[in-house]
Amino acid sequence: MPQATAIQTVSDKSALASLGRQAREFAAAAKAGNTIRAYQADWRDFREWCEAHQLASLPAIPQTVALYLTDRAATLKTSSLARRLTTINRAHQAACQASPATMQNAVVSEVWKGIKRTKGTAQHGKKPFLTHDLRHIISELPQDLRGRRDRALLLAGFAGGFRRSELAALRVADLETTPDGLIVRLGRSKTDQEGQGRPVALPFGSDPQTCPVRALRAWLDQAGITAGPLFRAIDRRGLLSGQALHADSVGYLVKRAAGRAGLETVEYAAHSLRAGLATQAAMNGASELAIMKQTGHRSLTAVRKYIREGSLFRDNAATKLGL
Repeated sequence: MPQATAIQTVSDKSALASLGRQAREFAAAAKAGNTIRAYQADWRDFREWCEAHQLASLPAIPQTVALYLTDRAATLKTSSLARRLTTINRAHQAACQASPATMQNAVVSEVWKGIKRTKGTAQHGKKPFLTHDLRHIISELPQDLRGRRDRALLLAGFAGGFRRSELAALRVADLETTPDGLIVRLGRSKTDQEGQGRPVALPFGSDPQTCPVRALRAWLDQAGITAGPLFRAIDRRGLLSGQALHADSVGYLVKRAAGRAGLETVEYAAHSLRAGLATQAAMNGASELAIMKQTGHRSLTAVRKYIREGSLFRDNAATKLGL
């Protein structure tokens, strides 16, 4: 082989190897970090269960998956079991093996149908905050720096229908002042993995005590924040950190505020703000499109579970009975 041809062959192989590494990186980036960690935990659980019962996990047979589902149905929700099936399916696809976790396998399909019929498929999430809940919670917050931050976080999270990760990632530069309120420009989020971003309007509230725009301005003014992370940690001495709050801390702050107001903290989480916006807006007659525009939901199915709860007493047939 001529030297030039040999060099070109080596170069081609090197280029292909580099492309292969980049392709794997792109594939890994196709899913959010939390999703990847969930899949990894699911697969680890299935693999360890198989090892404990001396069964093969990869490739597994449909009977193994059916037994695994039956065992885990005693402790896991239907939604969690569904994700386990997806994980097992994808692991086999990645290994170029026939998946034992599809509904084409009769033994898996019948067991899965029985589990859904027995356990049901309703998801029982955290309770949503409604407007009267937020008014009560806000009234119980202290007037110090920490209280100012929590007030702004709760009201902005509720009015914007934000996820905890979106709240934690907000920066001062993401806020745009307008005559009608604030425009919050979100970056990458759960349903925007391409990072296109989307604007969310926060209008002035009718009550100055619960206005998200005034609350955000008061927090920034008192904290002296002019750039960088919007919501930051505050230590026990009341000193402000330069670092952004962790997304997990948002949930803790929500629970703490709920507990201060006498609510059962186990029933609420950071998602209560987002769910609350959808539920309260539906109760007040907002359209599906308006709610989805605020929350960023792309699926009607996802947002309608909140709308159904909020619409139970609106246009209810029983109110026409004259009772």
